[in-house]
Formats: sequence, C-alpha cells, structure tokens
Amino acid sequence: MANAVDTITPELRTFIEAQHVFFVASAPNGPGGHVNLSPKGMDAFRVLSPTQVAYLDLTGSGNETAAHLLQNGRVTFMFCAFDGKPMILRLYGRGRAAQPGSSEYMELSSKFPDLPGVRQIFVAEITRVQTSCGYGVPVMKFEKERDFLVHWCKTKGPEGLAEYRERKNRVSIDNLPTA
Repeated sequence: MANAVDTITPELRTFIEAQHVFFVASAPNGPGGHVNLSPKGMDAFRVLSPTQVAYLDLTGSGNETAAHLLQNGRVTFMFCAFDGKPMILRLYGRGRAAQPGSSEYMELSSKFPDLPGVRQIFVAEITRVQTSCGYGVPVMKFEKERDFLVHWCKTKGPEGLAEYRERKNRVSIDNLPTA
C-alpha cells in the first residue's frame, strides 16, 4: 500500500497545506541516544520546492531536532489525514537550522506567520517521499489552534525567552549541543 516518489507532487503539496498538525522525527547517531518525535502546528510548515521544505521552530521544552540535525542531518516529517480521504505522508531528508540573523533565516522568515518565541527555522532537502494508506488513523475534526505557547512567549518577553533557551535548550537530553 505504500508508494514512494522522489519529490513532493502538486497534489501532495495541497495535502500538506491542508493539515493542521505535522510530526518531526530525528535521532542521534549510535544505539544509545533517544529518538525524538514532536507534534507541530500553528501554520509553521512550508513547502519551498518539490524537494525542499522548512518549518518555523518555536521555543519549547527541548531542542532535540537542532541537536540531531547538527550531528547528522537526518529528519523525517509525517502528516496524517485526520479527516477526508485517509493517507499518511512521510518526507525523509537531511536538514539544518537557519538561525535568526543569518541571511537564510531572513530570506525564509517572511514565509511564516509572525509569532513570538521563534527559535530558528529548520530547512530540509527531501530525498524520499512516501505515502501509505492511513486506514488506521482516526477521523477527528480540527477545532482551533491552542494559544498557550503564544501567550507564554509574550509573557516571558525576549529577554526571558533568551534566558530560558540558554538554560533549557543548549543541549539535548543526550547532552548533544544544539548550536
């Protein structure tokens, strides 16, 4: 039931753009590290070309993806149809972090909503695109985006966020550097 192609087709791009949530997975090298899998939302994912994607990364409790991409670049994105025709879409690739202030970040930031607490933009070159049936994924209706993260970031303010990232986001749970 799985089907693999080399690029994101126009139909798959339309599917991606209709989703309210996506998942990002990464892992460190070696057998002892922790695999990371994080749900994301808030209109933070963009298809830049048939082989390149990016997502706006907001301050959170960890920064595992940054550590893993810095170490080995491997990343997988997954989208699930929670309504309509069932489908699961996975994008496999190699990614990197574009940091605020860099020319790449400046070029990409206008493609995303202006949200408080932006930490970086992850960019990935996609090497494999795979769909599968999604028959076991439940049907769910989107109600709304949560506003807790936006409120928390506004309350912290730029200085509070910088202090939080320094304290909580400098290394991964496996003690790998994030920048």
